[in-house]
Order: sequence, then C-alpha cells, then structure tokens
Amino acid sequence: MAGQGEGQRPATRALDGGLRPDPVTGAIAPGISMSVNNLFVPGEAGFSAEGADLTQQPFLYARWTNPTVRDLERRLAALEGAEDAMAAATGVGAIAAVFLGLLKAGDHLIVSDVCYAGAFELATRVLTDLGIAVTPVNLSDLAAAEAAIRPETRLIHAETPCNPILRLTDLAALSALAHARGVLVSVDSTLATPVITRPLEHGVDLVIHSLTKFMNGHGDALGGAVIGRRELVSAIRSRAGVYLGATLSAQNAWLILRGLDTLFPRIRTACATAGVLARHLQGHPGVSAVCWPGLESHPQRALVVRQMDLPGAMVTFQCPDAPVVARRMAERFRTIHYAFSLGHQRSLCVLIGTEEIQASTYRMEGAALADWRAWAGEGVFRLSVGLEDPEDLIEDLDRALAP
Repeated sequence: MAGQGEGQRPATRALDGGLRPDPVTGAIAPGISMSVNNLFVPGEAGFSAEGADLTQQPFLYARWTNPTVRDLERRLAALEGAEDAMAAATGVGAIAAVFLGLLKAGDHLIVSDVCYAGAFELATRVLTDLGIAVTPVNLSDLAAAEAAIRPETRLIHAETPCNPILRLTDLAALSALAHARGVLVSVDSTLATPVITRPLEHGVDLVIHSLTKFMNGHGDALGGAVIGRRELVSAIRSRAGVYLGATLSAQNAWLILRGLDTLFPRIRTACATAGVLARHLQGHPGVSAVCWPGLESHPQRALVVRQMDLPGAMVTFQCPDAPVVARRMAERFRTIHYAFSLGHQRSLCVLIGTEEIQASTYRMEGAALADWRAWAGEGVFRLSVGLEDPEDLIEDLDRALAP
C-alpha cells in the first residue's frame, strides 16, 4: 500500500504504516476529522455506482469515507501486509460486512464450529433466514472441512486461535484446500493480532479483527476491520460499508490508532506474562487443566511453532467446582478484573461454562460436543493477560483459588 511503512518490519509498521504528518501544521500524530460533510465541486465528484472503489474519490460524506478512519485503514493494511482495509463500528460489524457483502441467497458458508459467539450466531441464526446455507465444521480437521464443501460454497470462515478454547486452524492447509475448489477464506485473527500471525502470508483472502480488543488495547473504543486484496475490500465497502451503516466513528478510529502505536511491546509483554501464569497454574493444586499455545502440552504444538511468532496473551484453565471458584474470583480479585471481553491493558478473567455456552450459542451434539469437552471440560476460565506485574497476578490467582 502506498505511503509510509513500505519495506519496514512489522513492529515499525505498527507506528509508521500509512502515517502522513499534517502538511499544514507538521503534526506527526494523526489528527481527528470530525466533520460529517466535505466540500466538493458539482460535476467533479459524486457517489459512484456499486462496486466502485470509494477510497479513490474525494472525501464527501463520513459514512462512506472519513480522513481519520482512512488513516487507520492504511495502518491496518500495512500491519497485515495487505493492499487495503475497511474499518467498521465493531468486530461484529466487520464480520457482518464480509458475510453480507459476499454472500447471497443460495450460497453456502462453512463456519468454524468454535468461534466468537456473535459471529457464530450471526451465521447460524440470521444468514440462514436469508436463504444462505451454513455448516459449522471443526476446521482443525481438514478432512471434515473438505467433506463440507459444496458446489455452492463461497466462503470458509475460520478463527485462530479460536475463542475461548484456543484451538488452532492450519491456515496454509485450509487456504490451499479452499482455493483448489474456488472458495474464499476469511479468518478472525483477533486473538493473534499481526504481532503473532499474519494470515495473508499463509494464503488467506481476508483477515478480520475486533479492533476493540488487542489492537486498541485500552478497553475504551469499539471497532472492527476487514483486511485483504483491494478488489475484495472494495467490493465489501461498496455494499456493506455503505448500506449496513456500521461506520466507525472518527473518535474511535483515532483512539485505535493511538493503541496501535504500542501494539508490539504490549503483546510481547502480555505474552511473556501469560507464559509465567500458565506455568504457575500448571502446578497449582486447585487447577485441573491449563491451555496456552506456548506449553508443550498444547495438542497442536507443532502448528503453534509453525504458524505463531508468539504463543499469545490468552490462557484458559479448568478448576473443580468452577462456579464456586468464579464467585471467589469476583469477591477476592484485587488486580485482575472479573469481566467479559479481552485484549485490554488490564487483565480480565471470566468463566465460560460449557452448559451455558452450548445452550446459548453452539448447541453441539455427538462428536462435536465430545471434542469441545476434550478442550474445555465443564467450563474454562478465560484469562486475558494484561500489562501488570506477573507477581501481582499470581498473588491474585492464588488468593482466588484458595479454598
């Protein structure tokens, strides 16, 4: 993508990718353009027909394109080594843009049977009402993925590591399989970020992020993004970006740009701390199982080494009498916060109960449910590791896990 960041390494692109100092003031930090409307000369600019690349037009109206949002899109594209990016109001907004921008009645979508609940429910409860067939599949099983492909399959949507069980998908193998059948692949890489995995380098067509999480990193701005080839992103922008109305605000775009400045040191620190906590929890008498991609015990350790530059800042663990332990956490935590969401600068922990998540979202049966239980048992504590001192986090966990 044109602009700063070309030829630079990823950590530098997090700061400089698409950066354009203000030509009038010389300000280095991106500014905020809050205006909804922009001046134009009749006959020289206008809203193009569906399918046109809106970013090649002058700024006209903020729901279509906005200068601050566009700065963020350039930075995101540089980070993933992509041609273009489209920002949305939320991560679900970005996923909806991909699904509704690329699929129509009669098409078939394959979705990971474990992925972000909002994405899974959107696919299985909304798309099906619109005449789009949807098949949930364990995408770590390539044979199952291949068997699910139909002549009308248009897209495979994966997530790696998947939330919340931290199971991986082999992106290179899945992409090769899909492309041989003329099928696109989108991957939610929220838990990885480009610090850990850059899916386009493994053959994926579109990368999706909930910018609310690690990319922003401060827990104070909602956002989402779709990143990939310009032709695909432009097609999605001209439909979903214009007509779904899930436009990212300039204020949130600016906050997320600020967060990206520290993305690499934040993720590196959080990953290192996650390793300390995972190994501590492995030896804790109140913990029955621990999952973290950096542990030798992770079932896909070879794929972790091949596909991930770092093991990630998410740890899951299981405890006997988990609901009782969850109540202790809410009452005893002094540093960690018992709360939903993830990827913030502060550590967050919450219990994802198997019975609850199956009833509300996945509704698995048979072999699929057995595979879930192999990873999650009756429920996992999802720990999103922040930037606190590891010893303070260990003391908090020990306090909460004590009888």
